[in-house]
Amino acid sequence: MTRRLPTIHRITEHDAGPYRLERLELEFANGERRNYERLHGRGHGAVIVVPMLDADTVLLVREYAAGMHRYELGLVKGRIDAGETALQAADRELKEEAGFGARSLTLLRDLTLAPTYMSHTAQLVIARDLYPERLPGDEPEELEVIPWKLDALHELILREDFSEGRSIAALFIAREWLRMQA
Repeated sequence: MTRRLPTIHRITEHDAGPYRLERLELEFANGERRNYERLHGRGHGAVIVVPMLDADTVLLVREYAAGMHRYELGLVKGRIDAGETALQAADRELKEEAGFGARSLTLLRDLTLAPTYMSHTAQLVIARDLYPERLPGDEPEELEVIPWKLDALHELILREDFSEGRSIAALFIAREWLRMQA
């Protein structure tokens, strides 16, 4: 079924730190009126990187996650700086967070974080043919880099310290894409 998008009657904006909060006054096709709120990120977007050490091994990073107040395993990720493409940002973030550059970078798709109330997307990038290179980053401490075999993904997703949905989705998407390329 294809539905007509709700009519936006009014948008009010509020500053919310790194985000802009919008309040939408909507009217749905059935005449129902509701107020919705959504967050818009400031900046140029973000990347999430699946760095492949070899055909079977992904590199994960362990970093402090303030939202959960614990150390969390996940993929390399970060903001796209002004003037950068997603692939340039992916390579830079990989160098800053994991200490590797990539000779091959492939953009796979966008991932949303919480599309019911956020406009934020991260562009999923596969990084292959890695070589050692480190750039200074903005992390307060060096991140631990952990190689993980893709055929052990079923073990990784059950770990308490690997809970970020984008990283989980990205690894499954990357694994299937890599299988199709083989």
